[in-house]
Amino acid sequence: MSQNPQSQAPTSDVNGKGQESISAPPAPASLNTASSASEVAPQTRSATLAYLKRYPSFIIITAILLTIVGLAVDSVWLALTGLLVTLVVSLILILPSWSNVWQQVIPDPWRKLVVATLGLLASATGLLVLSTSNQQGTRAIRINWDAVGALGEIVGALGQIAIAILAVYVAWQQYVISRDLTIQQNRITQQQTIDAYFQGISDLTINDEGLLEDWPQERAIADGRTAAILSSVDASGKAKILRFLSQSRLLTPLQRDRRLGRPMLDGAGGYSEDRRYGTRVIDLGVMLAATDLAKTDLRWTDLSDANLVRTNLSDCDLVMANMSRAILYEANLTNADLKGTRFFYGKPETATPRTRHDVPNYETGEYTGTVVEDANFTNVQRLSEAQRYYCCAWCGENARQTIPGGCEGVPNKLGR
Repeated sequence: MSQNPQSQAPTSDVNGKGQESISAPPAPASLNTASSASEVAPQTRSATLAYLKRYPSFIIITAILLTIVGLAVDSVWLALTGLLVTLVVSLILILPSWSNVWQQVIPDPWRKLVVATLGLLASATGLLVLSTSNQQGTRAIRINWDAVGALGEIVGALGQIAIAILAVYVAWQQYVISRDLTIQQNRITQQQTIDAYFQGISDLTINDEGLLEDWPQERAIADGRTAAILSSVDASGKAKILRFLSQSRLLTPLQRDRRLGRPMLDGAGGYSEDRRYGTRVIDLGVMLAATDLAKTDLRWTDLSDANLVRTNLSDCDLVMANMSRAILYEANLTNADLKGTRFFYGKPETATPRTRHDVPNYETGEYTGTVVEDANFTNVQRLSEAQRYYCCAWCGENARQTIPGGCEGVPNKLGR
């Protein structure tokens, strides 16, 4: 007969030495309960958050009604519970996206002001509401309705002021946007005008075969167009035009055929330069006198023989620019980069400024130099020793004090 399983003794194993190995007893119930509670707690919190996110309006409205009921039955704890539930649920819903809303709705300079204003209103409201709560009476909470009414009028006035400030801010933002759009449109229009000028000058001075062909009347028209556009564009536009004309060699004196006056080729794919007797396609003359060219890029531009009286060249990039025989009388060169800028030909000891009648000598440098009298050289950059010697010798006593490195040992050849 088979034995009843329930009547069998507990199973045990006997080793070779006759000792029994008893299995480990089960874990206490308290430990299992704690571990299961720790596993259930996150699930419970996540379920609660999911419920809050699914029915936020219902929970908030219910908490507000609970607060109203607490005030009606004069129960401080019931009203406080409703307020706390409303506060907690609102914070849970608002905090994830509050930073984005705060950054987009409230401008950065106004954020501290808004928070301080809310804190002031909240503290003033709380003090006025609770100003008579400790007085003897039948209710634990007594509201000073007169103070609340006065506070409401103040808040209304502040609201009107805030609306007016907001309207001013919106109007200012609209003005800023309109101004930026206008500036951008002006830049586009100016660039289109400059492009049309480039095309017009090219059509005027180049023949069908692509060779430079400028008759006296064409040069006069080119001068007129250049003078007109230089007077109607800003500093950056002027710099673009000067760079175009320089790179096109329209500002360079070119060697001419003595009979027809056409420019002569140099045998290397370009036109031959003639500084002494050559003719320029466009002569800048006085077009740039007393103009503002500050903070512009004038690298490698040919400004020789140009009248730059009282011109503002501060912070300009004049690297490798040719300013020989130019007139820089009372010009402002503050902070300009003068690396490789040509002020004269020949040696600095023999070079002299231009005059009205004397013919320049490009071997010795006589009458090839720039007129730098009373120019402002304050803090000019990368001024070479040859440039410093020439400027100190011919800029005059007042301008010598502005030249970096000083003019010690250099004679004042200008004599004044």
